[in-house]
Amino acid sequence: MAVKSSTKKRLIELGVPEDRAHKLADDANMDAIKRMTVEQVAKKVDLELGSADLEIIMAVIREQMASRKRSRSGRITISRNALLDEDIPQGDDRFNVLNHILVPHHELVPIENEELELSPWNLIEKDFEGKDRLAKELLPKILITDPAVQAIKEMTEAEDDTLLAGWLTNRVMKVKRYSRSAGTSIAYRLVVERA
Repeated sequence: MAVKSSTKKRLIELGVPEDRAHKLADDANMDAIKRMTVEQVAKKVDLELGSADLEIIMAVIREQMASRKRSRSGRITISRNALLDEDIPQGDDRFNVLNHILVPHHELVPIENEELELSPWNLIEKDFEGKDRLAKELLPKILITDPAVQAIKEMTEAEDDTLLAGWLTNRVMKVKRYSRSAGTSIAYRLVVERA
């Protein structure tokens, strides 16, 4: 059995008594200690369940489990369970993906203008009764869960509270991209619920 000196040192820094830290660090790193149950910790440090010393040690371990962890790259990662609803920005504090420089301009084509906007692509077909219809299903798709679509959906629903559920499905989204070589290009996407 080998005591992990870095783990022992860390436990002592966190407030675990040296003799208990020595026993805990015996063949265990910090990740292994975090995964231990109360019974396993009590057995390893020779304490009875419910003792005050065991509660102090478990409090230190729980604090380490709940704290933010730094990855090797130095980025802070937070477990999804550690996020509270009040931690997620709402309203004006939320980041609008449409304002990012790398996201092209998205806009919802009004239903009455869909046929006019899509006329250069000859998407008018005859249905089974012989009537003309706009074959929007031939357009490339964009999921309703796409962040840009969600941003437009939230803004539109904030302006008009009479919209029914599912109002965005089967609508046409106009996407304008700018590039130095091609200039401005326009693409149309059909909003769908699943691919």
